[in-house]
Amino acid sequence: MEQERGRQRIPISESHRNASQSQAVAESSAIAMETGGPSLDPSGLEVTSNIPSASPSPSPSPSQSQSQSPLSLSPTRGYLARPSYDSRRCSSAVSIMQIDEIISDDRINMETYGVIENREGFFDALFLKPGPVNPEDIAERSKATLPKEFEKSHPLSAKHFLPRQFHEIKSVACKVATTRAGIKLLKSFLGFFIAYNLCLVQPVHNWLGRYDYIMAVSAILNHPGRSFGSQVDGAVATIVGTAAGLAWGALGLLLSTSTHDAGSGYGGILALFSALFFLGIAYIRSFFIRLYQTVLCAGIAVIFTTLAETSSLDIRWSKFWSYAIPWLLGQAIAMTVNCLVFPDAGNRHLAVALDKSFKTIEESLVIPRPRDTRLRRRLAKTFMDMSLAYRDMRIEITITRFRPMDLRELRNVVQGVVRAILSMDTDTDLFEDWTNPVEITIADDAGSEASFEDSRRKVAQVLVDPTEEVISCMSEGIRRCHAVLMDLTGWRKHFGPPADTSSDIASVQLRMETALEAFDTAEMLLLRSEDRPETYAEHGQAVELFVFARHVRETAATIVNLMAKVHDMSTHSNRKRVNLPTYPPEKAMYRTNAQVRHDRGGITAGMYRATFAEIGKLIKLTSTSEKRQPRENYEAVTEPDDSKMTEPSITGQPASDQDKLGYRIWIILRRLQGFESRYALKVAILTTLLALPGWLRSESAWWNRYEAWWAVCMGWIMIHPRIGGNIQDFFTRASAALLGAAWSGAAHAAGGGNPYVLAVFTTIYMVPMMYRFTQSTHPRSGLVGCLSFTVISLSLRSHSEDSSITLLGVHKGIVFFVGTIAPILINWILWPFIARHELRHALSSMIIFMSIMYRNVVADYVYFDKGKDPTPEDIRQSEMLESRMREGFVRIRQLLVMTRHEIRLRAPFDPIPYSCLAASCERFFEYLIAVRQSALFYNPDYIRDNPVAAEKLLFYRRDAVAAILGNLYILAGALKSQRKVPRYLPSAAAARKKLLHKSEEVAREIAESTEFQELERQKTWSDIYSYSYNESLTGCVAQLEELEQFTKLIVGEKTFESSKHTQYDEEEDADESPERL
Repeated sequence: MEQERGRQRIPISESHRNASQSQAVAESSAIAMETGGPSLDPSGLEVTSNIPSASPSPSPSPSQSQSQSPLSLSPTRGYLARPSYDSRRCSSAVSIMQIDEIISDDRINMETYGVIENREGFFDALFLKPGPVNPEDIAERSKATLPKEFEKSHPLSAKHFLPRQFHEIKSVACKVATTRAGIKLLKSFLGFFIAYNLCLVQPVHNWLGRYDYIMAVSAILNHPGRSFGSQVDGAVATIVGTAAGLAWGALGLLLSTSTHDAGSGYGGILALFSALFFLGIAYIRSFFIRLYQTVLCAGIAVIFTTLAETSSLDIRWSKFWSYAIPWLLGQAIAMTVNCLVFPDAGNRHLAVALDKSFKTIEESLVIPRPRDTRLRRRLAKTFMDMSLAYRDMRIEITITRFRPMDLRELRNVVQGVVRAILSMDTDTDLFEDWTNPVEITIADDAGSEASFEDSRRKVAQVLVDPTEEVISCMSEGIRRCHAVLMDLTGWRKHFGPPADTSSDIASVQLRMETALEAFDTAEMLLLRSEDRPETYAEHGQAVELFVFARHVRETAATIVNLMAKVHDMSTHSNRKRVNLPTYPPEKAMYRTNAQVRHDRGGITAGMYRATFAEIGKLIKLTSTSEKRQPRENYEAVTEPDDSKMTEPSITGQPASDQDKLGYRIWIILRRLQGFESRYALKVAILTTLLALPGWLRSESAWWNRYEAWWAVCMGWIMIHPRIGGNIQDFFTRASAALLGAAWSGAAHAAGGGNPYVLAVFTTIYMVPMMYRFTQSTHPRSGLVGCLSFTVISLSLRSHSEDSSITLLGVHKGIVFFVGTIAPILINWILWPFIARHELRHALSSMIIFMSIMYRNVVADYVYFDKGKDPTPEDIRQSEMLESRMREGFVRIRQLLVMTRHEIRLRAPFDPIPYSCLAASCERFFEYLIAVRQSALFYNPDYIRDNPVAAEKLLFYRRDAVAAILGNLYILAGALKSQRKVPRYLPSAAAARKKLLHKSEEVAREIAESTEFQELERQKTWSDIYSYSYNESLTGCVAQLEELEQFTKLIVGEKTFESSKHTQYDEEEDADESPERL
């Protein structure tokens, strides 16, 4: 039975059996247990149950079972046997019919006249004339592929600006008044307002000194509108960063005033110290996201130390006191408010993620339904939601009923459920009315007529009731698991489900078990029926019903696991516990909590980079695990003669031990070329240019009078490692800075500096601005408005009597204006972030990833060597990669939305080709998943077993695989380098058609040979999965042609005509593809 290893289908075996179960099910379960347990399941999950077991009823002998019914029940029905050669021939015939829909016979000549390319490293490609692109078809497809944000008015439209702002104001007011957002806003504002009012108290102001507003700034940067664990992390990080900045600044001041010569050049010494410090912390800020708050506060502290009230004669040590004490008080106020006012123990984000995930899963189980692209996208997003919730819980202190390991297992089983649901085609005909029997009469080649019952109708009539009951159990199980988990989080009253939803999981587990037993019995009776067709592979519509039912069965298996896990968590999670951070430190440095991610801004750009970096690491890990083990004996087997030698260093590894130092230096220099180093250079240039007047003796008077060092602080705060800002950000942030200054002047002018009037103006202004900073999608403009008003309104109280408060406010407003717009201008000039360019690079990377994934699937699941069947570890790595790939498509759609916010001078950016290309990539990816899952149950073993057949098909298999890989590489390279796609590419459809024709020919020859004939025809799931397997591979070929068409729409098509026509075609392509800018 070695040939059948990994090709068995074992039904979900649970330890509990009720007394009324059928004898055939008991017998098959017993046999499955005796033969080594379950095999690899397409869902990648083993089904277990914690329900107490009962003794199964005795199993009858096979002869008794066969005599009880004309539908014979074979004891071995739980196994997947190899398909017969006749069934393979029928499957190939159906696959040829499918490929004929893509490429007709009039476009390709299958006759090769015995000429085959059999050289190592070469493949025989066919080049066919590409078909025309139908613009109407593309316009129709774009409606389903564009993200829902494109249904809204354009964000840069002047016509819809005011109506959109009015609508957003109403929605925000409703959200604050009716949801938890109001409580979060209350906490954020209350922490700031307490600190601000303390600054208005004259005794406190006299004690803290001129820079007492640092207390309010501290309460803004680490506001209390977050969970308790995040508040603790922020307090520690900001205090450590402030201490580091003050220490480094003090060291620079000491050196700059240590001697007379140093004092004469103190500005240069401070500039050098600041530049080195900002190079280091900017690199850390871009590389280790976990230290964002630390380095941000360190930069502000060192700017204050080296630029505020500096002199070459002496050091004013009192200013260190006037900065450090207000900062500590601000953190203490924020911590107190966080702990006393509606404290968040840290599980609210988890509750939100669970609620959204289970509601989406429950909605997706409404079957049948047409294919809903947006629902599938929401399902894919649950992968990210669960992963983020799990990581957020493990990187900070939480007080919850969940244990971190329980949450990890819960995340895995929920993702398994989502993965299984995504593999289902919910637009099925299984649940139609099949009560009226219909006979179909056909004529064979000899002209005789034969009538038989519609196999599709028979399959549907047998499977419809068990499948419907299983789906009903799945929906009920999801609802009850949802209720139990929300009860454990303590947020059920806020999020749901309703109180009338039961939390009893045991009863639905028993019901699910009974439904699965009935399903297995119906499925087995149908497969073992004596009047079944010769082979199901030639009945495509019946096979589609079988495959849908099989996917429902696999989804039920994952939900059984989910119910078992939730039931176990509800049993053991009977008390609240304090969970300390347990995330691995080497990974935690690249992660941070949800509120910091929001306040930091640029979530889409940052997460896009992180996601694609993780995909690259997983692919590299998979490629590394596939490498062959080195030989133990390195003696030459044959003489090298004229063989070419390859330098090891070409592969990216040191050629010898002597080269290791040089290789390490090369690695460091290569790393310094990354975006982190470019960002550090931009930060150093920005801060040095803005701080230059402060280090000149002639400019120190006005610099200190207007506190112009805040321009450097704003530049450091606003410059983002990933995204610089578009024209909309430019005007929004500049307006926020000027509005804060103007409102400060109005507050002082209205009350003459009266504290009560200032408090009223503060409340009116800071409530919406604090919401914008802490909860809106534009946090950095909100932060600019908060800091501008806070610093200017509190510093205006210290103006001298002979100065104009209005003029002073204008000058301070200019300081914040310059500091706000300077980072945007720097980012526009040096290595700008352009969403449409990043989108093109992302699509190129995704096509490369899919090519590697296709190569791995073919090598590991389809054409693997004998004895190298895919292991559970291989399946686990494949599922991890698939999860990250799904997340990558989500990031691509987010980048597509970002392109709407960018102004393009040449012509409006057309998102339709990019959207269609991304959708085609995603469909190609889904077909690859279907190939991998089907290959677990079907594999052309007869090719491996028969060396003659394998040799005959080797070159055709090579051409089919190489054509797809070659096309993917060419398209990815064209997108990355922005070069036109060649007009003629190797036809993957023609290569696959040749392979299918040759496979049918080889199968026919083997069937006629007495040496390889099978003794008995076996109708198993392998026969059915062969249809799904071939259909998925054909689907990959169809999507590849769409990838070619949409890529040509983006970058153009390279023609090979005369020079005159070539020039004309290039001009025409340039007009038709304006997105190349």
